[in-house]
Amino acid sequence: MNFDLQELSGTFSVLDIVAAMGLSFVLSTMIGYVYRGTHRNVSYSQSYVQTLVIVGMIVALIMLVVGSNLARAFSLVGALSVVRFRNAIKETRDVGFIFLTMGIGMACGARFYVLAAVAAVAICLIIIVMHKFNWFQLNVQRQVVKVQIPAGGDHTPAISDVLIKYTTEYELVSTETIRGGALTEVFYTVRMKKGAEPSDLVSALQERTSGQRVTVLTGYDQTDL
Repeated sequence: MNFDLQELSGTFSVLDIVAAMGLSFVLSTMIGYVYRGTHRNVSYSQSYVQTLVIVGMIVALIMLVVGSNLARAFSLVGALSVVRFRNAIKETRDVGFIFLTMGIGMACGARFYVLAAVAAVAICLIIIVMHKFNWFQLNVQRQVVKVQIPAGGDHTPAISDVLIKYTTEYELVSTETIRGGALTEVFYTVRMKKGAEPSDLVSALQERTSGQRVTVLTGYDQTDL
């Protein structure tokens, strides 16, 4: 039986391998530092950033393997389709960084070195600028107001008067009875007027509801009396 082992690494030089893997590592690392420097929330994961670097290099390797061979490309797609990821992406922004490192890895593996470098630097600069100047920020902070009302009376007009005074807009979300029907609890979403304090809103509502419990919930704090 004749075994014919064919070595295909000669289709690209050692310099091509070093350049593709080295450049993908450098650019993916740069992307990782940009991600770390522009991350705002508490969901930062060191493992995720390391994965960005690994993904960039792996995609570059895959592109070297595939080359211009369509049959090899289809077989790799079939092999990689069995991979399943169970960790959910916490932010949509994280998906963009994954695609960025994949794109840079593809460019490095296809030996478009200048394209990879220029694209990585340009996109990273755009990300830094968006972070620094807080592009597309919508500075709208809404509160949830929970008011308990004694049963047997219509306090809605009185509550509406207070909400009109302290908020620019409000909307009734739900109404339900509590404590065996002794109290009615209503929920509103509101936007506070500029300069209005949640504590003032709470005090005004308590005056109209016979001192019953009033709670104002925001994204940052809670005023409860």
